Amino acid sequence: MFEDIQLIYMNVCILRFWALLYDRNVKRYVCICLASVHIFTQVVYMVTTQEGITGIIRNCYMLVLWINTVLRAVLLLQDQDGYVGLIQSLTSAYYDLASEKDLYIDGMLDDLNRQGMLMARGNLFFGLLTCVGFGLYPLSTSERVLPFGSRIPGVDEYTTPYYQLWYVFQMLITPMGCCMYIPYTSLIVAFIMFGIVRCKALQYRLRHLAVRHPAGQRNSRHLAAEICECIRYQQSIIAYVDKISGLTTMMFLFELLAFSALLCALLFMLIIVDSTSQLIIICLYINMILAQILALYWYANELREQSLAVAMAAYDTEWYTFEIPLRKNILFMILRAQRPASIFLGNVRPINLELFQNLLNTTYTFFTVLKRVYG
Repeated sequence: MFEDIQLIYMNVCILRFWALLYDRNVKRYVCICLASVHIFTQVVYMVTTQEGITGIIRNCYMLVLWINTVLRAVLLLQDQDGYVGLIQSLTSAYYDLASEKDLYIDGMLDDLNRQGMLMARGNLFFGLLTCVGFGLYPLSTSERVLPFGSRIPGVDEYTTPYYQLWYVFQMLITPMGCCMYIPYTSLIVAFIMFGIVRCKALQYRLRHLAVRHPAGQRNSRHLAAEICECIRYQQSIIAYVDKISGLTTMMFLFELLAFSALLCALLFMLIIVDSTSQLIIICLYINMILAQILALYWYANELREQSLAVAMAAYDTEWYTFEIPLRKNILFMILRAQRPASIFLGNVRPINLELFQNLLNTTYTFFTVLKRVYG
C-alpha cells in the first residue's frame, strides 16, 4: 500500500481525512458546501462593492483561489476511481522498482521520497503562514475588515455579533480550504516526479544492456526478452503519464487563464498603489502565483525531457551489434521516444518551460499596454 511511500503518503492522508479520496462520508459534503457558501458571499461582495480597483483585484485573487479549491475537490469526487487507480499504478510501479534491489534505483527512490516529503511539508507550512496572515490582517487595521471580502445578503456583516461570527467562520474554513488545495497540487507534482524516476530507470536499463550482454558472449533469447521488457516498460510509462494528463488537463487550463489575468492585474497594481504595505502584499501574491505555476511547469518539463532522453539511452545500447530483429525493436523504441510522454494543457499543448516563458511574455505585454493607457 501507499503508506510506505513517503512521496504521496501525507497528501493522500489529508485528502482522505476530508473524504475526498477513498473514504465516503459527510465530511466531503461539509467542506464543499462551506467553501461554496463562502464563494457565493465573495461573488456578492464583488458585484456590490464600492471599493477601489486595488481592493477589487485583491479580492479577485482570493475568489479565484477559492473557486480553484472547490474545482479540485469536485474533480476528485467526480474522477474518484481515476485518482485511486493512478495511486495504485504508482504504488505497483514503485514496489516493482524497489524489488530490483539495485543501488542506483534505490538511491533514486530514496531521493524521490525525501524530495516529496520536503515538498509536501513545505507547501503545508507556507499554507499555514498564509492562513495566519489572513487572520492577522483584520487585527492590524483601525476599522473592521474581514480576511476575505464577502457580503451576506440582508445582513450587515460589520455589526456585532455578525462581524465576530463571520470572522470565526472565515478563519475556520481557511485551513480547511488550504488542506483541500495544497495536498492536491503536491499529489499531482508527486505523480509527475515519479514519472521522471521511471524514465530514468528505463534509461539505466537500456544503457546497461551492452554491459550485461557483451558482444561475443550474449544469449540472443535473453537479450530479446530484456528488450521486450524495456518496450513494455516504456509503454507503461506513456500510459501512466497519459492518465495524469487526462485527469488534470482542463483544470490546468483554467488555472493558466485565471492566473494569467490575475498576474497582469497584480502587475498593474504595482504602479497604482501608494503604500509600502500594499506593495509588499502585492509582491507576495505575485510570488505565490509564480511559485505555484513554476513548480508544476518545471517538473512537467523535466518529465518531457527525460522521456525524450529514452531515445538517446536506446541508441547507447550498441544496437548496431545486435541481430536484425532486435535492431528493429530498438529503432522502434527510439522512434516512439521522439513523441515524449507529456502533461497537456487543455489537451492541446504540452506543459513545459517554454509555455511558462510565453505566459510571462504575454502577461508583461498586456501590463505594458495597461501602463501606457492608465499610467
